Amino acid sequence: MFSDFITSKSRVKLLNVFLSYPSDMFHVRELVRRTGDEINAVRRELSHLEGKGVLVKEPRANRVYYSLSKNYPFYYDLLRLRTKTTGLGAEILKNRVKLGKIKYAMFSGKFARSIRKEPDEVDLLIVGTVVLPELALLIRDEEKRLNTEINYTVMTEEEFGFRKQKRDPFIVSILIASRVMLLGDEEDMLS
Repeated sequence: MFSDFITSKSRVKLLNVFLSYPSDMFHVRELVRRTGDEINAVRRELSHLEGKGVLVKEPRANRVYYSLSKNYPFYYDLLRLRTKTTGLGAEILKNRVKLGKIKYAMFSGKFARSIRKEPDEVDLLIVGTVVLPELALLIRDEEKRLNTEINYTVMTEEEFGFRKQKRDPFIVSILIASRVMLLGDEEDMLS
């Protein structure tokens, strides 16, 4: 994902760790374990990312912890990028031919940011003619990886259009919430 435009392999690994757990703080040694890189390479990249405002540093007792800075201007853009290029997002994009004819695919903003949600909230909405067994397989694999249930809804273009036109509360609640578009034109979907 980031390796397309970031040349430092250590920086790519660090960004993947931080973006996979956007609300967590990490100590240097834990980042060394998670990335498999040398401690000096990790420290150098942490210093660079902190200097650019991507990370914030917080001393606690005799340790220093790092976390993503929500004040970084591209914070949400990085989260969207991660959502599209790792995990379920990447699998849907990679297997979209096998999944059928998808007009729109979107993740809820809460799912993209790894924020706890209500049990009845939808994580993923797919509109189109979808091969459900193929999609269910991808979702099951992601649920195992994340160790959590993923709520998803699939509907045809006709059903989506009809429910949107009738201002169905379920559809309206999805459309007014934050989202990350995986496939399809967001403006077209909302019109």
